[in-house]
Amino acid sequence: MTDSALPPAPGEEQYLSLALANSAVALPGGHVVDLLGVPAQANQWLTERGLAPVDVGMREMCATQLRALREQIRGLFSSRTAGLPALPAAVAAVNDAMTRVPTAALLRWDDKNGPYRATPHPTTEIVDHALATLAADAADLLTSPDAERLTPCGSTPCNRYLLRHGRRHWCSTRCGDRARAARAYARRTQSGSD
Repeated sequence: MTDSALPPAPGEEQYLSLALANSAVALPGGHVVDLLGVPAQANQWLTERGLAPVDVGMREMCATQLRALREQIRGLFSSRTAGLPALPAAVAAVNDAMTRVPTAALLRWDDKNGPYRATPHPTTEIVDHALATLAADAADLLTSPDAERLTPCGSTPCNRYLLRHGRRHWCSTRCGDRARAARAYARRTQSGSD
């Protein structure tokens, strides 16, 4: 299964952090598809979202950082949707990712052209910038009015999150069909045992 095989959950186009949280997908039969499972996949995921160039040369350490941030953001989304306090480690991880990278253009000085301002973005910092962007996006989502619409997919075993629209509680048509089929099966088996 590729990233494009599963349609984006409602809200993923608006919030990159929602797409990150949904980048490990639980499927029926106990299968999990991790779109960040290996460095090349993590690089592709970031590239598709404009967060890294195609040829960044992602290493396992960087992919691990991205997967770790995903789990912290999932924890925050879970706490928010369940109405529970967030784990301090999850809040700290998001804040750390946001503050690790300077957001202001720094003063640089070139002997040939003189002073200028530029945001540092060497290849070694690309992942830090991506992590900061994703963490800030998660903070924006969690503190926005859209947070009231954040919900886990209502179809077992799916573990994706979405922004609810009306009564829709599924991340995709496939999950909605699976949930409706399960309800119909439960009704048939219940009426058959009466």
